[in-house]
Amino acid sequence: MAFWKISHKKAEACLPLDMPISYQELSQKMAKELTTLYPENEASTLVEWLLEHHLGLRRVDMLHFLEEKDLPNALKTDLERLKTGEPIQYILGHGPFYGREFEVTRDTLIPRNETEELVHLIIKENPGIGKKILDIGTGTGCIPITLNLEMKESEVFGLDVSEKALEVAKRNAKRLHSGVNFLKCDILNELPAISELDILVSNPPYVPQKDQSEMHRNVVDFEPHLALFVPDEDPLIFYRVIGEKGKSLLKKGGRLYFEIYEKAAKGIKELLEKQGYDRVTVHSDLNGKERMITATSN
Repeated sequence: MAFWKISHKKAEACLPLDMPISYQELSQKMAKELTTLYPENEASTLVEWLLEHHLGLRRVDMLHFLEEKDLPNALKTDLERLKTGEPIQYILGHGPFYGREFEVTRDTLIPRNETEELVHLIIKENPGIGKKILDIGTGTGCIPITLNLEMKESEVFGLDVSEKALEVAKRNAKRLHSGVNFLKCDILNELPAISELDILVSNPPYVPQKDQSEMHRNVVDFEPHLALFVPDEDPLIFYRVIGEKGKSLLKKGGRLYFEIYEKAAKGIKELLEKQGYDRVTVHSDLNGKERMITATSN
């Protein structure tokens, strides 16, 4: 069988292999090194990301063979980073969200499937054009940028307390040709000068400090704690404050959307009802977990 030759500008040095190896063999070999941290299927997916990133190869290339001199050392380096638990998105510098690629850094949370479901719910429930939207705790900007690009003639704002996160969000907006306006704001202590919103959305910090031990090490060790954790003595602080401020930010009939901690769904629903919101509804994600809540300003 003829060998398939890879042209790769980064291939300055090579992994030591004794003989040519197929994509399938290489993928299985690398995935095996990750199974102490990840389930087998997830390990295979992570390796596929690496091989596509470094070699331009995907699963359809399973029968292709690689020459040892064509495998870059960067591939081995990134595999070692994976073995420490570092998320693949931080290693590659980007991650997918709603059909687009977003830059990701250690200053931002990694976009997740549950958040895609939240965005999809917003788009589905708010047809029409010209919506005015605010996202609080924007991180990579994946929520407001996606809404801006998917909802026609929308005016969209994104707030974050982290300047470094805002820099990432602005780069994502520029690259994806989105017109989101990004602003620095500490929502716990400031009220943004934006009003008459049709939609207020937030995926705020919501994990109590005491629950760190239940989380995967690749989250706790690598993702920004500022965007993840809340004090044990006041775990609903962001929902309470955003809910309170949402009463003046939203127009009558405006919609509030939260991504939520599944353990706190009941408490957040009761909180919003006490604050005077109507049609407070908890939504489950595709895995059946209560991960979203919606409410209407009256």
